Amino acid sequence: MSTALQPVYALAPGANLEAYVHAVNGIALLSQEQERELAERLYYQQDLEAARQMVMAHLRFVVHIAKSYSGYGLAQADLIQEGNVGLMKAVKRFNPEMGVRLVSFAVHWIKAEIHEFILRNWRIVKVATTKAQRKLFFNLRSQKKRLAWLTNDEVHAVADTLGVEAREVREMESRLTGSDMAFDPAADADDDVAYQSPAHYLEDHRYDPARQLEEADWSDSSTANLHEALESLDERSRDILHQRWLAEEKATLHDLAAKYNVSAERIRQLEKNAMNKLKGSIQA
Repeated sequence: MSTALQPVYALAPGANLEAYVHAVNGIALLSQEQERELAERLYYQQDLEAARQMVMAHLRFVVHIAKSYSGYGLAQADLIQEGNVGLMKAVKRFNPEMGVRLVSFAVHWIKAEIHEFILRNWRIVKVATTKAQRKLFFNLRSQKKRLAWLTNDEVHAVADTLGVEAREVREMESRLTGSDMAFDPAADADDDVAYQSPAHYLEDHRYDPARQLEEADWSDSSTANLHEALESLDERSRDILHQRWLAEEKATLHDLAAKYNVSAERIRQLEKNAMNKLKGSIQA
């Protein structure tokens, strides 16, 4: 069987990346007429064989794009594999009536999958979540002309170019220059180094007996103060607070106004005064 007719999974990048690249470069490119014919077969007849041939003929293009992301410290085979996913998505959505070649249409989908993969795997903690941060992440590296920190003028120049705030450029630069830190010390770390690991200074105090006792005492004290404060209110104010805040079916200002034969504004004033008395009693 010739290389051009092998199934896509047989050419997935694996341990021998050089052999994969050589194989996809040996697959013949499609002429505009051939691509149009295959695209129409897929679009109008759901011909999966046509889709396979379109994907195979553009695998070399994915390799070319993936190479431009080699500076992120991720395996080239993984980048190519993610780009192939984007290529297949593009082929599935390609409309032959658009009047463009598949390669022009697919570049967005290929880069989108590679970008998502890089953001998921570049660091343990995601460095970019919003659209503006994603834009900065992939453009700031190319905007920087040296390894040193950007000057104030350079920060504003990058911000103007990318259409973001200067503070966002500074924040992303600090994220790019940071690095992951293991929570626990290395197995062979001595005492002089081990104490610097987060495991030694990021403690979980939720189950500390002293803190649990303190929180329980504070809760009991607050509850007792609240009951005492409620008892200090007159019966009408206490009832208003109960109906407005504690009852399952809370009453409206107009409901209470009808009950006490006063205006809704007067009920609101009484409620506000009662709440202020409660706050003063609890904080005393």
